[in-house]
This record gives sequence, C-alpha cells and structure tokens, in this order.
Amino acid sequence: MSVKSIAAKLFAKSIYKKTQAWATNPLETQQKVFQDLIRQAKETQFGKDHDFASIKSFEDFAKQVPIRDYEELRPYIDKVVKGEENILWKGKPLYFAKTSGTTSGAKYIPLTKESMPTHIEAARNAILNYIHETGKADFVDGKMIFLQGSPILEEKNGIKLGRLSGIVAHFVPKYLQKNRMPSWETNCIEDWETKVDAIVEETFNQNMTVISGIPSWVQMYFEKLEQKGGKPVGQLFKNFNLFIYGGVNYEPYRAKFENLIGRKVDSIELFPASEGFFAYQSRNFGTQKEKGMLLLLNSGIFYEFVKTEDFFTEKPRRYTIAEVDLNTNYVLIISTNAGLWAYNIGDTVQFTSLKPYEIIVSGRIKHYISAFGEHVIGKEVECALQEAMEGTNIRVNEFTVAPQIAPNDGLPYHEWFIEFENTPENMDEFAVKIDNAMRKQNVYYDDLIVGKVLRTLVISKVSKNGFQKYMKSIGKLGGQNKLPRLSNDRKIADFFTN
Repeated sequence: MSVKSIAAKLFAKSIYKKTQAWATNPLETQQKVFQDLIRQAKETQFGKDHDFASIKSFEDFAKQVPIRDYEELRPYIDKVVKGEENILWKGKPLYFAKTSGTTSGAKYIPLTKESMPTHIEAARNAILNYIHETGKADFVDGKMIFLQGSPILEEKNGIKLGRLSGIVAHFVPKYLQKNRMPSWETNCIEDWETKVDAIVEETFNQNMTVISGIPSWVQMYFEKLEQKGGKPVGQLFKNFNLFIYGGVNYEPYRAKFENLIGRKVDSIELFPASEGFFAYQSRNFGTQKEKGMLLLLNSGIFYEFVKTEDFFTEKPRRYTIAEVDLNTNYVLIISTNAGLWAYNIGDTVQFTSLKPYEIIVSGRIKHYISAFGEHVIGKEVECALQEAMEGTNIRVNEFTVAPQIAPNDGLPYHEWFIEFENTPENMDEFAVKIDNAMRKQNVYYDDLIVGKVLRTLVISKVSKNGFQKYMKSIGKLGGQNKLPRLSNDRKIADFFTN
C-alpha cells in the first residue's frame, strides 16, 4: 500500500467522524444553518425587504419569504448580475454558474466565498466516505477522469461565469493535480464530440482507476474506447474499479455499462447542482438493494419540502426535515449561503431513510406526464423499464416518454421512445411488461388503463445515437446537459416522428 493511499485512509477516517457528528444530530444541525443564514443576510436588500430582523423561527420565515423559482427571484438576481452588492447575500458573488432551461434564456446562479467551498468539500467527502466504508484506497495512485464542461470562464461586470463543472475545475486540490485527466487543453475544447475523441486519445494507455460523469456522456466515451481498443473498457483499464456519477438515475444504464466495462465496478451516486451540492451516496456501494444518498445538512443549505400533489395549490404546506415521511414525493426547496431563498430548484425527492436522512431524486416538478390526470414521474418510468429488463439480455442506451393524446386510430397512449442496444425479440410483449410495471406503481395510470381511457403504452424505436443527435440539435450535447425522461407535450417526440 502506497503512502498516498495510507494518508487517504487516515484523512477519510477524520472526515467520517465529522460527518457522523452532524448526521446524528440532524435537527440541531439544520437549525444552526437556518439561524446562520438569517443572521448573515439580515442587512442585504432581500433581508430588509423580507424583515429578516424579525424572523425568530421557521414559521416566521415561511410567512415572510414565499417560495420562488428563478424567474420569480430574477429581479434580485438581475441586480447582482449588474454588479450591485449586498442584494441576496453580503458583498458580491465569486462566480456565476451559467445554466440554461428557462423561458427567458440563461440563468445566472451565484456562487459566493461561503458557498463555493461546500461544492468542493462535498465531492471530496463523497470519495473519502467511500474509502472509509470499503477500505479501498489503491485507486488514489491511478489516473482519474471527470467528464465536465470547459473551464474557460467569461466575465460579467467583474464577476467570472461559466458552467459549474468548469468552475469546479479551477479548485482541484494540488494532491490530485498529477492524477487528474484530461489535460487542461483538452478540457477546454468546446465541441463535445471533438472533446471526447481527444479524451480517448489522451487516456487510452493510462492507468485509469476512477471515471466520473453523467452516465449518458460517459457511455459515449466508453463506446469510443471500445471501438478503438477492440475490447471492453475493463480490460483496457484493468484497475478501473470506481464509477462516480450524478444528474440522472444510473439504473437504466447499468446493464449497458456492465457490458461495456466487461465486469461490475463500484459506483458512487452524487446529487450536485449549480444551486448547491445536496447529497451523496454514503453506504451500500457493492449492492443495488438499498437506495439513498445522505442529505448534506451541514453545507450552508436549509431545506424545505412540499408534497408534489400540493405544490401548485395557493398556499402549500412547507415541511422541514423534522416533519417528512418516507416514500413521499416532495418538491425540494432550498435557502443557501449563496443567497437563494425558499428557492424551488425543480427537483423532486423521496426519503428512503430518516436515520440518517437519505434521499433519492424522483424526477422534476416540470417533467411529468399528466395529460389524463395520471401524474407519472421520472422514478416510475425508470423503475418500470428496469423491471421489464430484469432477467433478459435487453439493454437500453437512452429513452424518453411523451403522451399521444390524439392518435390516428384507437385510444390515446403513452409513447416510449427507446434507443436499444439489444432489441427485444417481441416488442409488444416488452411493452406489456413495462405497462404492467407502470400500473403497479401508479394507481392513476392503472385506473386509466382499466377504464379504457388509455391503451397499453407504445414503443417507438430510436435509431443508434438518435438522442445524441436530438441533444446536438438543441445545442445541449455533452457536459452537464440531461435528456428529460418525461414530457407533458410532444416537443421532443416531434423530433423523432416528423
């Protein structure tokens, strides 16, 4: 065992103890975060506008600070972007994480000197926790790759901006610099396909031990590696044993990845976003039986939760962690030391454990299908597909689902656009398997099938790399961009049917 791996184990033990200290005192930890946030923002414009000086409790906060999304918070953010100080948080942000997805174009998410370290520490602690839990540390001697956006930053009114993954690239600890790949020059390539080709060339003969990124884009990297080497990735990289991912559920990709790698490898799931680093997998690394990521309660983020069925009512009830239940779908609401207040990030979560507090990401509040009142969410379609594939050699590269409200004949249905690696011998039979799994999970969907409002779902095959072509057509190929699992309209479907 190398000196580096021994040091990593010692450091991991220290971080584990610190994590346990707050994880075993969750309510006190969140209360302290809440009080610190209110105190530090009391003299900001937002704090004065919402009378932070009078806030003594969460109940006060909920009365005085309404839930907002980006567009609703935008009047304040626009002032920050113009360079004004003490608007949402004291002083000015260090960076803006630039994201897309709103009706009015780019979003500028502030990163402050208080919030930026929490992104770095959470990613580091996820790996250290894995080392402590498994005792595996040899990978620190090999090469690690993090597929991410370009680290080239722009500047807006004296504040640097870029993709979060590109900003984070500037904060890689010195002890990882020699191990980290790709090179700075390759990482700066903007065109994703050109970048992946360059990464393949650069890493092909290296001792890769850790690979990280959004599964759909890592899959593209693995396929190019296999094409170049003529053998599975696990044979090209004999010491590759840890895959770190976030952004989407890994399960629909797992069978394809195991085929590309040629063997099973450990994985760590993360829940990062421009608005904050919310959770990471802290146990059960060798199995897929128990799901859940440890909710980071000590990272400058105060969490609230609203039941999804209540979210669009006039005054939905807001819950703290002290009040949440297991297996209930909640909209995640955050207040942060970057100046986001009662902010709806758009993700929905479910708690899988309350001791410690662990969550899974169940979908997006705007990504669902409820064309007939069924309110199907991302977790349900992913689990249904996974159940239908169990015990078969069927493998799926990517998929999305949309409603077909006005078919040329017959009843309406849900249309599943699937890019197969291994196509089912009997597509109708496979569709029924998915449909039955959906009906078990969603009683409203089952009622619609039984009541003959909907018919069994229909599968439409997508050609090889079809989803990559779609993402490229909308300027979102690679990086941190993700394909929506669900749409309540046919904007994506139209790309494949027109």
